[in-house]
Amino acid sequence: MLNDANVSNLMKNTMENLKDMIDVNTVIGDPIETKDGTFIIPVSRLCFGFVSGGSEYPTSNKSFERDNFPFGGGSSAGVSVKPVAFLIIRNGNVRMITIDHDTTYDKIVDTVPQVLDIINGLVKDSKKKTPDDINININENQNADSDI
Repeated sequence: MLNDANVSNLMKNTMENLKDMIDVNTVIGDPIETKDGTFIIPVSRLCFGFVSGGSEYPTSNKSFERDNFPFGGGSSAGVSVKPVAFLIIRNGNVRMITIDHDTTYDKIVDTVPQVLDIINGLVKDSKKKTPDDINININENQNADSDI
C-alpha cells in the first residue's frame, strides 16, 4: 500500500473533517433577527465520539518491504447536536430560555426506536411459531364468577 496509508493519517484526516463540520457556530448559533428587532441566538450541546484503528499484517509467509506491506484500517466519528437554550436579546435586555428535554414528549420520542425493535422481534418470533407451538395455560382454580 502507499506509504501515507497508516493509522495516524486516518486519525488526522478524520479529525480534520470533524473540525470542518464543527465550529463555534454549532454551539452558539448564528443570531436570528425578527421583524421587531429581537435577536434570537440558539445554544446547543455538542457531543462527539471518535474511533480509529488499523493493522498491517502479512497475507502470506513471504517477507514484505515497508513500501509494499499490506495495510488495513478504518476510522469513524459520530456527532450529536442538541439544542439546550435560546438567548433572547430585545431592547437591550438579555434573557435565556432553556429547553426542558425531560418532558413526556421527549421521553416518548426517545423510546420509539426501542419500541420498534420490540415489535419487530415479536413479529419475527410469531412468524417462526406454528399453532402447535403455542401453549395455552388455563388455571383450573379460576372461579367461574370472577371478573376475569
